[in-house]
Amino acid sequence: MKIFRGFQHPGIAPASAVTIGNFDGVHRGHQAMLALLKSEAEHRGVPSCVLTFEPHPRDYFAAATGRAELAPARIGTLRDKLSELARCGIDQTVVLPFDARLASQAPESFIEEVLIQGLGARYVLVGDDFRFGAKRAGDYAMLDQSGTARGFDVARMNSYEVRGLRVSSSAVREALGQGDMAGAARLLGRPYAISGHVVHGRKLGRELGFRTLNLRFAHWKPAASGIFVVRVHGLEESPIAGVANLGVRPSLDPNDVNGGRVLLETHCLDWPASLGADGAYGKIIRVELLHKLHDELKYDGLDALMKGIAKDCDDARQFLASMHAETHRQTTRDRI
Repeated sequence: MKIFRGFQHPGIAPASAVTIGNFDGVHRGHQAMLALLKSEAEHRGVPSCVLTFEPHPRDYFAAATGRAELAPARIGTLRDKLSELARCGIDQTVVLPFDARLASQAPESFIEEVLIQGLGARYVLVGDDFRFGAKRAGDYAMLDQSGTARGFDVARMNSYEVRGLRVSSSAVREALGQGDMAGAARLLGRPYAISGHVVHGRKLGRELGFRTLNLRFAHWKPAASGIFVVRVHGLEESPIAGVANLGVRPSLDPNDVNGGRVLLETHCLDWPASLGADGAYGKIIRVELLHKLHDELKYDGLDALMKGIAKDCDDARQFLASMHAETHRQTTRDRI
């Protein structure tokens, strides 16, 4: 998949089938939409193109108005979004910076400058609640009229449901916020995961006997937080079980080199010997969050912190054992 920041690049496709959205989480509703986009692109002989925004428009308006509560919790990082879009077989993604100019752009100008001149849209697919342009003045009817006048097709996709529940980024955020990882996985069509480069921390975990793999979560407001049972991919051929803290680490002092940043700190229950002491730094890993144990806790001192981590490890092993036992029972039932 080709990735572009903005659309004024020589390598961008001169014509494309486009869908527009934030695609936070790339959930099952998004996946259905992307499958339709691919089919329509192939029918027209043009590449499939996702037009997305960074930051999220609501992040921009929250910062512009000084109202942090307007910013939605973020499901995935930009890296994770792009990885999922590529996995869905999209040919080209354009990440458009959402700034003051874009926020104030008239919907007619957006159609002309972005869709027609920038992306050469031959087909535009949007969701059933799609709005665009300054003050969200543009809607499906306007887009459809423009398509008729300018020679591109416009289609709208209705909501996608799983077990009677409308699949949306809001529903995924709600599940993650409640610690319902199984529910989030049903909406996403896969376990919830965060990926990135392993970065250096204070190395306090090493001193305590619980070495960790640290990933930065670029957004200040993750949809999930707390202590989780996890699986780590990217270190060895098979995933490695672990326990992870996603949040701001309330038990650490201000000298933490990642102080103030949201961090996913993962302790592997069995550290891969092949990595040695420092073999993971710089590697790209993906951490699947399978089950929430509890919210972040503030411990009174390092001894209490060590005991808390040890208990989390024991609880993680118990959960994984029960999960494996259930998988075995299900496999046995399927064979009968």
